[in-house]
Amino acid sequence: MGKIDLITLPFAPEALEPVISRETITLHHGKHLQTYVNNLNAAIPGTKFEDMTLEEIVRQAEGGVFNNAGQVLNHNLYFEALRAPRLENVPAGGLAETIAAQFGSFEAFRKEFTGKGASLFGSGWVWLSAADDGSLIITQEQNAQNPVTRGLKPLLTFDVWEHAYYADYRNRRLDYLEAIWQLVAWDVVEQRFAL
Repeated sequence: MGKIDLITLPFAPEALEPVISRETITLHHGKHLQTYVNNLNAAIPGTKFEDMTLEEIVRQAEGGVFNNAGQVLNHNLYFEALRAPRLENVPAGGLAETIAAQFGSFEAFRKEFTGKGASLFGSGWVWLSAADDGSLIITQEQNAQNPVTRGLKPLLTFDVWEHAYYADYRNRRLDYLEAIWQLVAWDVVEQRFAL
């Protein structure tokens, strides 16, 4: 695989306003994520990880290599599934049907997902993933953890590290989590589910 590149955002830095500000995106992508990319690129040359994909590194690494690889993968999946705000923003197709069947309704799923993000102690991520049988699982992952380490397929994540929301929401994590639903690119999440 070689060098890991900083992901190109699928939106302009100001495109997520007013939910997430240009300032937050610039710091989050251009500083925090860039640092993880730089650290990972400095750590893997000459190791067994040098020719692995990012997911393979996350599955096999420990310590600093894992932390940086996990954060790069997590942020990539997070940023790829965001787009300009839409007030009526809900999934469609097979994913919507599976959510309704498993959680009772999209509203019930959203409430559980938001609650798990709000109640995660410290820093980390809240994830919607698919198991091998196609069932959906919501998990709380501390720090750089990713559901791929549990054999799950990540579909959607909200970053609940403070750097993802503090400039816009201060310590009001719940407000951020409730607002970010407007930004979910459900077509991207549906594609991940269908793979």
